[in-house]
Amino acid sequence: MVAASPNPIHNEKIEAIELPVIDLSAERSQVRNLIVKACEDYGFFKVINHGVPQDIVAKLEEQSLSFFAKTMAEKQRAGPAIPLGYGCKTIGFNGDMGEVEYLLFNTNPISVAQRSKTISNEPTKFSSAVSGYIEAMKDLACEILDLIGEGLWVPDTSVFSRLIRDVENDSFFRLNHYPHHLNKDCTSNINSSCSSKVGFGAHNDPQILTLLRSNDVGGLQISPQDGLWVPAPSDPTAFWVNVGDLLQAMTNGRFVSVRHRALNNSSNSKSRMSMAYFATPPLNACINALPEMVTPEKPRLYKPFTWGEYKSTLYSLRLGDTRLNLFRASTSDELAS
Repeated sequence: MVAASPNPIHNEKIEAIELPVIDLSAERSQVRNLIVKACEDYGFFKVINHGVPQDIVAKLEEQSLSFFAKTMAEKQRAGPAIPLGYGCKTIGFNGDMGEVEYLLFNTNPISVAQRSKTISNEPTKFSSAVSGYIEAMKDLACEILDLIGEGLWVPDTSVFSRLIRDVENDSFFRLNHYPHHLNKDCTSNINSSCSSKVGFGAHNDPQILTLLRSNDVGGLQISPQDGLWVPAPSDPTAFWVNVGDLLQAMTNGRFVSVRHRALNNSSNSKSRMSMAYFATPPLNACINALPEMVTPEKPRLYKPFTWGEYKSTLYSLRLGDTRLNLFRASTSDELAS
């Protein structure tokens, strides 16, 4: 559920900027204000002291690395990813490519358990590790979304998290593996002279919120403005949080859906693995700007749409395209509202 773009262009600028780090154990009013500011300034921040038990992370990492260490023939039994399951290099349905292999899951425990049968020789152990991690991510995402509701001073502070807690939520979970050398059956003609290849190209996440954790190998970058890329240093003990398209729409553009990518540094002898939880509402959930976010000075930017409609748009475009622009409100839409 992310979107890829072509290889990086030569005239882009890489700049080290200190990105927001938020201690979730700090005083609550301070935390919520810092989160709102980070969402406004970058659409991206790191959380520490998040309360996610290390053993939950360790179990999933062990099970995941065991899968990705298998032969290509063994891994392909868990695919193809259409969209769930195992995929390699091909991202989405419209020709997007990357130096990555991955597993994509719906977060429903029954779905995870069923898919684990083609992934692991110990499917119960694997599905338990995945579902345990997903549940921890859901709790953390809801906590952050409630803090956002408080920080925005909206009357219903659970307006965002309620969409994720809904039993019909359409959330997804993705394991991305960026190997030092992809199997010869999983390679294509990407310029081998580049020391850092595009692992997962520039994209905006379409959902509400993403929680991302990786091992101690770097590669993640965000783009706060066109042509500028900022590395996000690896921290296996923390989680990076980024705003998705739906949260940008619900805050009427006050928060920004950050563009980001992952590079696969071929000079690094250790592979990178990331775990991404995409907090997503039910398909029939209506996405609309909160009334408190709309003023005469800041009229409604986007017309109402359902997540199902937005998801259909994702599959009809190149995955790296900017999709929110297709849902811009016209003057007549604003007058009607």
